[in-house]
Amino acid sequence: MDASRLLKEKKFWIASFIVVWAAALQGHMIWMQKQDAFKHKFGDLSGNKEEEDLSAS
Repeated sequence: MDASRLLKEKKFWIASFIVVWAAALQGHMIWMQKQDAFKHKFGDLSGNKEEEDLSAS
């Protein structure tokens, strides 16, 4: 196997890893935005319950 061929394979795998990592990061950020939108729309259920308990005292 040529050294240049091996280098090309290594570059390919590094580039593939970076693309997959970037896609996963983007998917995670979209998921976080959906979670924030849900909390904004419906409120944080655990946080609201604690606030109600404190205000009733």
